[in-house]
Amino acid sequence: MHFTKMQGIGNDYVYLDCTDKMPQNLSGMARKIADRHFGVGGDGLICICPSDKADFRMRMFNADGSEGEMCGNGIRCVGKFVYEKGLTAKTTVTIETLAGIKILRLQLERGEVVSITVDMGIPELGSPLILNILGQEYSLRPVSMGNPHAVTFCERIDDLPLTELGPHFENHPAFPGRTNTEFVEVMDRSHLKMRVWERGSGETLACGTGACATLVAAALAGVAERKATVHLLGGDLEINWDEGDDHVYMTGPAVTIFEGEWPESDQNI
Repeated sequence: MHFTKMQGIGNDYVYLDCTDKMPQNLSGMARKIADRHFGVGGDGLICICPSDKADFRMRMFNADGSEGEMCGNGIRCVGKFVYEKGLTAKTTVTIETLAGIKILRLQLERGEVVSITVDMGIPELGSPLILNILGQEYSLRPVSMGNPHAVTFCERIDDLPLTELGPHFENHPAFPGRTNTEFVEVMDRSHLKMRVWERGSGETLACGTGACATLVAAALAGVAERKATVHLLGGDLEINWDEGDDHVYMTGPAVTIFEGEWPESDQNI
């Protein structure tokens, strides 16, 4: 089985072309193929499938095998994949996800996709929360970008012990379906610094939907404009919460790392 390893500002996944054939037990395959010691390694598995509603369908699985609704960095790589693999000649591509249909606009240089803008849709806002985590109170703003996020503003986020804190946010009773958590430091009104604890994957270098949720929460809190650069461990994303249609637009790169073959014996986990 041929696979492609790709990354969007450090958020790395293994990609499968499933337009002709869908492997069995994708959850088990995700756990095995994403293992950084005994597998290919990555934040999860993304399958590119046929769709009767859009140009393609994206299914994404976290490293623990759980299926996620949406991945902002992952879907940019899907756009690069389908264009450069010759699955489409379009530079505006629609992708069906569990969070709805997303529209991707591909920016090309000499036939290569170097940047993608994704219409992430209208954010769904939750009521602010105050949670006590390990004896400290945190104010959070829930924002759904098709998948759940909780944004909290902190100082000196580089010093936060996310390995210790993250699981307490992810599995808090306030979030019955678990949540992704963004820890955000405001640099100025146009620049936000963010670390993320992702549901099912732990701390990752980047989270596209989380960057969108961060910009929305910051704008609502009055500490940022509706358009800003979000700095993540793996790189930067440009996020624009458009005042006209209320949609959030995310722009960033997508990179192919390498190609490979997954053994037939390991396909049916």
